[in-house]
Amino acid sequence: MALIISAVPADAHAASVACGGGVSTGRVAINGCISAQRGSVGRIPTREITAHIKARNTGTRGLNVSYEAFFRVVDGGHWVKLGSGRSYVRAGEAIGPAEVGSTTRVCGPVKVEIRVHARADGAAWSNWSPASTKQCQT
Repeated sequence: MALIISAVPADAHAASVACGGGVSTGRVAINGCISAQRGSVGRIPTREITAHIKARNTGTRGLNVSYEAFFRVVDGGHWVKLGSGRSYVRAGEAIGPAEVGSTTRVCGPVKVEIRVHARADGAAWSNWSPASTKQCQT
């Protein structure tokens, strides 16, 4: 019996993911990442801003990792929680970029940023790992 697996092509309009600097919690290295997908509501251009996380376990045993992501417009914006989650990261392996949360914004000439932090089992919350983009690049 033969098994045939068909690969589904990726969306040609998928947004690229850009990651910021790394931080750590216990033996898990974390990067906060951002993407901005084009869209529209009628004739109004929008961007779906998505926060992602990458986590790499450098330890010798697997760990549960909890994480949160926040979003803001850089000039004068306040931080808004986009989402949170929990993942198991096996020893010596990595996950991500995994989506944590997203928000859809009307397109404007502003810089937006996300920040992500995480906590591995038995460790303290990491520092923030930020990532940013111009909301409506052409």
